[in-house]
Amino acid sequence: MRVVSQKAVMLVVVGSFAGAAPAIVSAQQPAAADPNIIVNGEQVPDASAMTAGPEIKGMITAHSGDKIKVTARDGTAAGIFVNDATKIKAGGGLFGINSNKLGATALLNGLPVTVKTMQAGTTLLASQITLKNSDLKTATMIRNGTAQGFAEQTAATETLRGRMGDIDKYNIKSTTNVNFATGKAVLSPQAKQDLCATAANAEGTENALMLVVGYTDSTGSDELNQRLSEKRAGSVINYLQQACHWKPYRMLTPTGMAKADPLASNATAEGKAQNRRVSVNILVSKGLDGL
Repeated sequence: MRVVSQKAVMLVVVGSFAGAAPAIVSAQQPAAADPNIIVNGEQVPDASAMTAGPEIKGMITAHSGDKIKVTARDGTAAGIFVNDATKIKAGGGLFGINSNKLGATALLNGLPVTVKTMQAGTTLLASQITLKNSDLKTATMIRNGTAQGFAEQTAATETLRGRMGDIDKYNIKSTTNVNFATGKAVLSPQAKQDLCATAANAEGTENALMLVVGYTDSTGSDELNQRLSEKRAGSVINYLQQACHWKPYRMLTPTGMAKADPLASNATAEGKAQNRRVSVNILVSKGLDGL
């Protein structure tokens, strides 16, 4: 385990609390060529001109108008249109949902889904979306705040975050590093085991939050490494939340630091292997530490 540099963490916290955009947002300008961006005002495609597309499994991480974003466990994301013909299958029930009610009914952020699609070029349209009733219930509780437990936890978290203006107010309780193969963002069995062990340990730390930072070795361009470090951080975030049950509201905005802050020299294969990592940092406000 290794404590991340104050410089690296400062960048994340400033982005999280000084008005920077959240990790998942709706794009403000048209960029239809990028399926990872949710674009306002796009026209729903004509299903009659489409062929069968891929089946996509993951978590709904954003939605805007008639389009949702589904992020897979490995961090890849797809923008998928939904229309009046889209069917939502929850448990044993199958029902159609009008697209203008998606945000208020079934397709909530944080909901694990399996999506059957139709495809025309890079455009995807959902023909069927399958989810679990238990997941829908949990997502609805989080969204509406109807459960007393969620309401109390959310209020406590907002109070906690309000007292965390900058990194100087944090104590870093521990850091866990998980490593990746060259050019990959797929978690190894050992990484999965380490992440859930970290989450379990953090549960016993009062007022703990997680900060996830992705890194690469020096191989490749700066632009490629930035994307790869963000993708690795996304893979870790998804696994922590989906498999290790770490609550999203206890997660600070993740970031990718590319090849910055290496653990070892990039001149050797062994050093590069150490630098291809994601650091999971457990933080507690200095004002609340020990309470």
